[in-house]
Amino acid sequence: MAVGEHRIVYWIQRLSELALIGWLVLLLLVDVMVTVANHNPAMWLNPVCGVVGVLAVLWRRTRRISGFAVLLGVSFASSLVIGVIGTAGTPALAETGSLLILTVSGLRGIEPIRRAALFSVASMITLESSAGRLHEDDASLAIGFLVFVAWSVAASVGAYLRFQLERRKEAVNSVRRAERLELARELHDLVAHHITGIVVQAQAAKVVAEQKPEAVVPALDAIAGAGADALTSMRRLVSVLRAQDEAARSPGTTLMDMRTMVERFSAGGPQVVFDIGQGITDDTLAPEVMTTLHRVLQESLTNVRRHAPGTGWVEADLRLSDGHDREARPGRDQGSRRDQRPPGAATRRVWLRVRNYGSAVDARISRLGGGFGLVGMAERVEALGGRLTAGHTPEGAWEVLAEFPV
Repeated sequence: MAVGEHRIVYWIQRLSELALIGWLVLLLLVDVMVTVANHNPAMWLNPVCGVVGVLAVLWRRTRRISGFAVLLGVSFASSLVIGVIGTAGTPALAETGSLLILTVSGLRGIEPIRRAALFSVASMITLESSAGRLHEDDASLAIGFLVFVAWSVAASVGAYLRFQLERRKEAVNSVRRAERLELARELHDLVAHHITGIVVQAQAAKVVAEQKPEAVVPALDAIAGAGADALTSMRRLVSVLRAQDEAARSPGTTLMDMRTMVERFSAGGPQVVFDIGQGITDDTLAPEVMTTLHRVLQESLTNVRRHAPGTGWVEADLRLSDGHDREARPGRDQGSRRDQRPPGAATRRVWLRVRNYGSAVDARISRLGGGFGLVGMAERVEALGGRLTAGHTPEGAWEVLAEFPV
C-alpha cells in the first residue's frame, strides 16, 4: 500500500473514531438533561454509567477486557441500586450505546472465543437489567425487546467481523505455508545445482592434478566461483526471509541469467548448446514465466550431472510458436488435455526443451529429482497454465519439455 493510501486509511479511522465518541457524548448530554429535569438523585447513576461507558469505548483498543468488565460491573450495580430503592428511572442512552459498541468490539477481538461469548452474554444480561429500571411493566417490556434486538444486531456484526478476521488470518497462514514450500523447493534447486557442480569440478580437479598439474589453478578458480554463486543465492533467500513485505517475491530472472548458468555448467562439463529463438526477449515473457523457465533449465542440467554422468553433450532450446504450428512444438503428443483444442483455436506458446545424449537414464529418478525436483517444476509450470513432460525420445535421448501459453 502506498504512503498516500496509508494516510487516507489513517484519517478515515481517526474521523470514524471521533464520530463514534461524539455520538456517545451527545447521548451522554441527553442523559444529563433528562436527569436534571426529573429532580431524582438516583437518576444520576445513568450519567455516571454513561461516563464509564465512554471511557471504556475510548480504551477498547488497549484495555478492551478491563474496560468492558468495569462497565458491566458499574451498569449492573446501578440497576440493582435503582431496583432496591424502588425509584422509577429512564433508559441510559450513553450506557446502552457503549455496551453495544463494546459487544461488537469484544466479539471481534477478545481471545479466546469462549471469553468473547461470555462477555457478550453478560452484556445482554446487563442491557436487559438496565431496561428494567423503568418499573413500568409495559414500557419495560417494550424497551427490553428493543434492547434485545439492538444487542442481537451488535452480536451479529461482531461475529461477522470475527469470522472475516479469522478468514484473513487463515489466508495469511496459507500464503506463509505456500512460501515455506516454495523456499524448500528453492533450496533444493540451489543446493542441488551449485553443490553438484562443486563436487563434479572437485573430482575433475583431482584427476587433472595427476595428469596436468598446470591446469589445477583454473579448476580451483571454477570451484571458488561456484561456491561464491552458491553463497550469493543463499543470501538472496535469506533476504526474502527477512523482508517485511508479505507479497509474493522472486528474484528477477533474465535471458542473460540463463546464458550465464549454461556457460558455467558447460565449464564443468558436459558441453551445453543453448539456442534462443527469434522473438524472445526479456520483455516478451512475464517475469513468473521467465523465472520458472530458469528453474526448469537449472533442474534439468542438475539432473544431467547427477543421473547421467556419461552424457557427451546437451541441447537446450527456447522457442516461441503459435497454436496452429504443430510442427514447431517439439515433444511427444500424449493426448494431454492441453492438446484437445477445438479446430481453429490458436494459442501462442513458449517452450523450453532440454535433451541429453549418450547415457541411459532412469525415468523415475529424473522425474522425482530427489523429492522436490521435476515434480516441483511440474507444479510450477501447471500453476502458470503450462505443461511439463520428461521421458525418452525415439532417438534415444532423454528430454525435458516445458510449455507455457503466452
